[in-house]
Amino acid sequence: MHRLRFDRDVDWNKLTQFRQPHAAHNRCRFECRNSAVLVPAYGKYNTFKGSTVAKKRKRQYWLFKSEPNAYSIDDLVKDQSTHWDGVRNYQVRNMLRDDIQSGDRVFFYHSNAKPMAVVGTAKVIAPGYPDHTAFDPKDKHYDPKSDPDKPTWFMVDVEIIQKFEMPVTRDDLKVDEVASCMAVMQKGSRLSITPVNEEEWKAIHKLAGAKDPR
Repeated sequence: MHRLRFDRDVDWNKLTQFRQPHAAHNRCRFECRNSAVLVPAYGKYNTFKGSTVAKKRKRQYWLFKSEPNAYSIDDLVKDQSTHWDGVRNYQVRNMLRDDIQSGDRVFFYHSNAKPMAVVGTAKVIAPGYPDHTAFDPKDKHYDPKSDPDKPTWFMVDVEIIQKFEMPVTRDDLKVDEVASCMAVMQKGSRLSITPVNEEEWKAIHKLAGAKDPR
């Protein structure tokens, strides 16, 4: 994954007060108001960093899978923050575009690994915005059908909270009364992002012997 700061890609001089963009993606209006600049938001409630129009809602929790040979918890510790790119599944795309918000909490899960495990936590620092890797022919996640004017794929930015000293393996999850019911544990589960409830969030921290710094 490569870090991207969205504000580098916006021509702020083109933003005009109360300019209404194309409604195809249910974007919020542009507005320049002193230092608070509102930029397009994809999905019902999403807003980019700097926006003041996000609808308040209860914090949600998620589990993000990543193969450690592609991007590991150690990579995130080193980078401190990154964007979560490369999702090419429509159901997960919808979560990134419409549901996952700044302030949400994330379990970092090493998939296709020995052992597979929840290895730490992160927080979302920017909600869904277009995944630029889909537009880059040199990127392994390039999608020639994805139009920058009508983007298909989205990503969010995440920031490290902590790496667990004791990873919570899939075997650990199986034998825990609460964790065994998580979406990631269900038969046939293949999604790279799945929702987590608050009880499961607490249970994983208990299994990891880690404090929840919420």
